[in-house]
Amino acid sequence: MKKLFRSFVVAAAALVAGAFASDARAWVMTFEAADFGLNPTFSNVQTFAFTIDIADPMVAGGVYNNPTLNSVVYNVFGVLAATPSGFPAFNLQRTIGGAEFYNQGSSLSFSISPTANIADGLHLSDLSGADPVLVFNGREVGTGRYHPALVELNADGTGLIRNSNNVGGVNPGSLQVVDVDIGDEYVTELTFDPNSLHLAQAPVPTGVVLALTGVAGLALLGLRNRRRA
Repeated sequence: MKKLFRSFVVAAAALVAGAFASDARAWVMTFEAADFGLNPTFSNVQTFAFTIDIADPMVAGGVYNNPTLNSVVYNVFGVLAATPSGFPAFNLQRTIGGAEFYNQGSSLSFSISPTANIADGLHLSDLSGADPVLVFNGREVGTGRYHPALVELNADGTGLIRNSNNVGGVNPGSLQVVDVDIGDEYVTELTFDPNSLHLAQAPVPTGVVLALTGVAGLALLGLRNRRRA
């Protein structure tokens, strides 16, 4: 029985050590209206949420210009002033694959400081470079949508969410070809504490999940063998 236990410990340690040696990481960037102070300056947009599943590893010093994405899910809701769409309000909900996101004309860019401590996750203060330090541009070309969002966050704790310069495609509501400039539909100023704006949990090596699964399997095998003994 002791021999079996020693074998279990050795195997479990090997699985976990191998997992942490792996560079494969999964992480998701999120932010929403509740994370910010909101000041609508044109139309009234105060409800939004973004979830960006990033396939490229999170690393200090990393530069992310259109990184590989698994998916983008976001929602923006607002009441509109007199705008090119002519709508009284809108509720845009988008669930987009990573390749589709870029193919429709969208982009994402940010850089992580080489000195960033990402062990406790990613904060806005961990980003570096010229302002805006984070740009999510949901621009759509040829889709017939007026309201896909442009989000820009600055290192000093200021930012904006507004419609991007979406163009092309006939909108089913207005029956017009979409052609809007940035901010023609809505503009909301954002304020936040860069040190407190938490963008992502600390990355977890995917191998750890596999290792823990393996450890659990070994534990069950050990219990089964013990019962048989």
